[in-house]
Amino acid sequence: MASAASTPAPGAGATISRRLAHFAAGLSWEAIPDEVRRRGRHLMLDAIGCGLAATRFDFAAPSVAAAAELGGPGRRVVLGHAQRLPLRDAVMANGILMHGLDYDDTHSEGVLHLSVATLPAALGVAAEAGRAGRDLLVAYVAGLEVGARLGAVAKGGFHQVGFHPTGLVGAFCATIAAGKLRGLDAEGLAAAQGIALSVAAGSLEFLAEGAWTKRLHPGWAGVGGITAVALAAQGFVAPGAAYEGRFGLYKSHLGPLDAQCDYGRASEGLGRSWETLNVAVKPFPACHFVHAFADAAIALRRSGVDPERIRSITALVPPQVVKTVCEPPASKRCPANDYDAKFSVPYAIAASLRAGRFGLAELEEAALRDPATLALAAKVDWQEDPQSGFPRYYAGEVIVRMADGTEHRHREAVNRGNAERPLGEADIVAKFLDNAALGVSPQQARRILDAVLGLDALEAGALEETLAGG
Repeated sequence: MASAASTPAPGAGATISRRLAHFAAGLSWEAIPDEVRRRGRHLMLDAIGCGLAATRFDFAAPSVAAAAELGGPGRRVVLGHAQRLPLRDAVMANGILMHGLDYDDTHSEGVLHLSVATLPAALGVAAEAGRAGRDLLVAYVAGLEVGARLGAVAKGGFHQVGFHPTGLVGAFCATIAAGKLRGLDAEGLAAAQGIALSVAAGSLEFLAEGAWTKRLHPGWAGVGGITAVALAAQGFVAPGAAYEGRFGLYKSHLGPLDAQCDYGRASEGLGRSWETLNVAVKPFPACHFVHAFADAAIALRRSGVDPERIRSITALVPPQVVKTVCEPPASKRCPANDYDAKFSVPYAIAASLRAGRFGLAELEEAALRDPATLALAAKVDWQEDPQSGFPRYYAGEVIVRMADGTEHRHREAVNRGNAERPLGEADIVAKFLDNAALGVSPQQARRILDAVLGLDALEAGALEETLAGG
């Protein structure tokens, strides 16, 4: 295969795979603006903190045990764990941990979680290959930039037909990052994307009962990406039109909704505008679609609304997210478990009105079974909000009607954490330290913080070592 430097720029008729491959193969440290590199480090830190916090929760132990059963001992680190696993198994486990609390970042327009699909694969491959921290960050940013655009093409369509874009698009994010770190040229990266098309997966069926399967999606995306890269590196023959082909990603998964796709968005602004800056860090450990409602409910509580005097509640919800966070009504008003509650507008509103906050404590079993909270959630109904601005913004409005007939309302037009209302570095660091404290000592959390923020001067393996448990 030709070297990246000698590969000519793709022509006007080139496939999307080739355009993305050319961008990723040629991306260098110097080509990434300082603010994008800084944002990349912050997003890495956030994802790692979410993964460390997850080690305390019930899904963590069986997930890591299953990964260990599949692969046996290896050299790669599992977040907060002493045992080491082979590359692909560690990537799967770390993806599950980073995404498991649904506290990880979201690209609003693409409607997907980028870091948890990209970082486990990038970190594992970089450490395995002995790459520098700078190489890791460049490959990570390449994966984010490609994934954000691929998600944006669908205009929220994947959710409407039951697919989770983090699992689907995440496989391509991981492919780009892993392939760049493996040294694939543009031709190899294009082939790897074609192979990834056959391993990308992610179903939203978990929504019916709060099942754990969504947690698997980014880890499996990482496994798929690494597998696709290994095959491409050996010359495995792949389809060329992974995205726009007759049975490419969008036509095969969206059906008639393919007509709304903006295929030009896939390569728009590559190397000129940076979608990494548009990745939102979450202030709440729940689906991003419920955040505006939690913030609105908290604002109403702080304004003096007494939850015990509320007669009824109406939520104005973007029509595109109703299937995810409002239906089926019975389970959304009475979630079966914490994961079910993370995808419930009625529960988020009720818990936030009752507690004046919406954190991990509001998702514990005692909170989920609190009779007063469930009685309040039963009073929540919803209407479609055609002025939401979705998917650019995940807006939400809460209207409460009191027993005395008065009405109070609060609207969050731009969800907190969005690129136009971002969390600052101090907020991200504070969130990381709070999360990391659930999985490691304060001293180790500080070492991880220093390693991520000082990644420029480290080897990727050195960063990985800071993440291991005792």
